[in-house]
This record gives sequence, C-alpha cells and structure tokens, in this order.
Amino acid sequence: MSTPTGAPAGTRTGTRTGSPAGTAPQPAAPSGPENRLYWALADCWTIVRRDLIHLVRQPSIIAWQLGFPIVSVLLFVYVFGSAMDVGAADYESYALPGMFTMTMAFGFMNTAMAVAVDKERGITDRFRSMPMSPSAVVTGRGVSDVLHAGLDLLVLAAIALVVGWRSDGGPLGTLYAFGLLLLLRFALIWVGVLIGLLVPNQEAAGNLFALAFPFGMISSVFTPPSMMPDWLGAIAMWNPVSSTANAVRDLFGNPAPGGGSWIEQNAALMAVVWPLVITAVFLPLAVRRYQRLSA
Repeated sequence: MSTPTGAPAGTRTGTRTGSPAGTAPQPAAPSGPENRLYWALADCWTIVRRDLIHLVRQPSIIAWQLGFPIVSVLLFVYVFGSAMDVGAADYESYALPGMFTMTMAFGFMNTAMAVAVDKERGITDRFRSMPMSPSAVVTGRGVSDVLHAGLDLLVLAAIALVVGWRSDGGPLGTLYAFGLLLLLRFALIWVGVLIGLLVPNQEAAGNLFALAFPFGMISSVFTPPSMMPDWLGAIAMWNPVSSTANAVRDLFGNPAPGGGSWIEQNAALMAVVWPLVITAVFLPLAVRRYQRLSA
C-alpha cells in the first residue's frame, strides 16, 4: 500500500486504499499521534464483527461450548448434590457460583482452539499480510470472547434459576459478581491466545484440555479447600479460580468456605488482583508472539 511522501512505511493516513470503485470512502482518521490508536480500534472492531458473524452463522459452536457447563450443572445438582456435604444449607447454593466461575476459567481453551484453527488454516497469515494494526487480531479476539462469555453467563444463570439457585446479594452485588466473573474470563483470554499461537495445530490445542482441567477442579469450585489434604488445599486456596469463586459467593449471598487463611479472607481483593496480574503478563506475550509469527 502506498503512503504519502514523507510518511513512514506501514503507516496509514486518513483513508484506506484499495476500496472497490463506487464505494463510499471511510471517514478520515485523526492525524498525528492519534492515528495509530484510531486504526488499532477500527481494526479491532473489524475482527470482533468477524468473530460474531461466525457465531451467528454457526450456532452449533455456541451449543457445543454451552453443553459442558449445562450438563455439569445438572450432574452436580441432581446426581452428586445429595451426596455432597460442604457444611452449607444446600449444596446447589455453594456449587452453582463455582460452576459460573469454572465456565469462565475453562473458556480460555475455547479461545486457544479458535486461535489455533485460524493459524492452521492460514487466516492468521492473511491478517498479517494486510495493512492492519498488529494488535487488532489479538485484542479483537479478546473483545469477542468477552461478549461470548456474557452470553454463556446469561444462559447458565437462567438454568441455575430453574434448578432453584437464587442470589440474595441485591442487584448491585449480583451485577458486581458477574463483573468479576467476566474479568476473570477476560484475563484468561490472553492465556488462550498465547497457547493458540504456540501450539502447532488445533489437535494439540484440544489435547491441552487435560492440563486445563486440574486448573479449574483443584479449587474451591466444588469443595472447600479445608476438606482437602493440606498440601492440595493450599494449592486450591491460592488458585485464582478460588478467589473469584469465593468472592462471587459472598456477593451472591451464598455459602462460602469458612477458611481463616489470608487468601480466603481477602477473596474480593484477589478476585481483582489475580486477573490484573494475569492480563499484565499474558497480554503483552500474546501480542509479541503474534508479531513474531513466521510469514
């Protein structure tokens, strides 16, 4: 793509070239330091639209990704629930907030699979050959996955209400709890993007589920860490999934583990700190890995 005289190679000015004849020109982008930010946001939105259109045209993907948490809710409430004793009035009030959290945690494997598929099919290379912001593919995937996660939570909350779960934390507490769940999902998206860019193909990405499963299960999602062996309970307590699960239980007004450790007493704080740390580490790594992919 040609650039005006004196403009650095690879930069874009007010309009894009190469548009089909007869189409209306795009609005002029800001000049100066705002130019790169403008195109980064515009390209990010293009990727978001592309991912959302794929979901609309392939509803089986949504059904498949929601199938596991839905089956898990029914399984733990109606099959295992009567046999579980966590010291609470009823197990479903303890398990369902944990189920919300586990769904958000496991979602990063869906991200890894989608990124690996795009890379294997050459779509990622095509994006890299286009005059677009280098970060747009990564950030666009993050935004679209958060929107998808919101749909997941909406469906899961509806199912939970049907089976008898209720939030007693008030409207603001309930909204804040769902915000913490989406914050965890947002942070783990960058882990999924990095994994998807690192693995050689989509089969390898699918095989990593065996490693992701303990990440969600060795936590307070289904069982209080105090009921585990000491060494395993310590791991579970410091799992970021546990902090979010315990924080949303408090916000929902549901039973929470009564441990006396610092990490359990400060679950609300760590439910924010953990995602921020994960994002600060893995977002730059994901963008850098994308930029360094071989052509």
